[in-house]
Amino acid sequence: MIPVTKPHLPEMNRYLGYIVRCYKNCQLTNNGPLVQELKARLEGYLGVQNLLPVANGTLALQIAYRALGVTGKAVTTPFTFVATSSSLRWEGIEPAFADIDGATLDLSPERAREVLDPDITALVPVHVYGNPCNVEAFDRIAREHDLKVIYDAAHAFGVELNGRSVLEWGDAATLSFHATKVFHSVEGGAIVFKRREDYERACRLINFGYAEGKVIDEGINAKMSEFHAAMGLSVLDEIETVLQKRGEIHRRYYEALEDHFEMPAWGEGATRNYAYFPVLFSSESELLAVQRRLNEVGIFPRRYFYPSLDTLGPAGVCPVSRDRARRVLCLPMYPALPEDVLEKIISIMASSRRPWIRAVHPGRSSMEG
Repeated sequence: MIPVTKPHLPEMNRYLGYIVRCYKNCQLTNNGPLVQELKARLEGYLGVQNLLPVANGTLALQIAYRALGVTGKAVTTPFTFVATSSSLRWEGIEPAFADIDGATLDLSPERAREVLDPDITALVPVHVYGNPCNVEAFDRIAREHDLKVIYDAAHAFGVELNGRSVLEWGDAATLSFHATKVFHSVEGGAIVFKRREDYERACRLINFGYAEGKVIDEGINAKMSEFHAAMGLSVLDEIETVLQKRGEIHRRYYEALEDHFEMPAWGEGATRNYAYFPVLFSSESELLAVQRRLNEVGIFPRRYFYPSLDTLGPAGVCPVSRDRARRVLCLPMYPALPEDVLEKIISIMASSRRPWIRAVHPGRSSMEG
């Protein structure tokens, strides 16, 4: 079976070298030396400060909301993984869904403005598939309305926008280090804070609210363990090889399918980490037919994201998101994808549609890069 993704497992002796250190240190959690090393190396690799490793990407979001004092309601996108909105609800914050930009598939700043009301205290945009949002527009909205901005950057590991890390935007940006991500620690995540004081409060929050041996805040346990940090360090040692292989597969897909399928318009000035390869069909019925053909030969792409989250509750109707969610399919993308399988996927996809003339979206670059 060929899944949509498969975790990268680093060379075993490399991983075991870090595990031996865990045994020698005999400190398995509570901000141990491997977690501290991972933090420092990630800050250097990503070009950021105030990075806090945590147990997973969902807790990263929840800790960010709590550290920044988000209450009431928050504007977010329905075209995302369910954790973006469920993490808000778990913190007692009501998601206010705004529609997406039909070309980029990111939250539309214009639609976000339309749903603002006095109870909204934050914006929670998502860099969908690692494609940076219109960060300058969201920054303006936040300044005008005194809102916090927390970016769900689960897909955006290593992505830069105009020469700087996309994680530098907003009051905070969160990462997921789940096993299926470009960079992973089996389970894990991180938060990058703009302000040191927010980072320091989050450090307390992930450790039950402790500081200097006593509880001074209402916290929870969201710490990363040493064994998870060991995997993260091992993967980080090999990340350039991972990105190179993913990039090669991405280019093969793009060159073969660019004239057959619509693809999300990529942010101008943005790099990419080749996390996903989404294509848009002309209709849901066409998507389902091709998906069946792929499944019949043991290939399982994913309808990511489906359904649009505004269909699951009363938080607003977003027609563009609903339309794109019905028509988008992510093709298998991981470094160990076999060459013959890649060719089979391309053949089935290309033969399913005649070539067409792609639309050019003003201000956005192509998928190529």
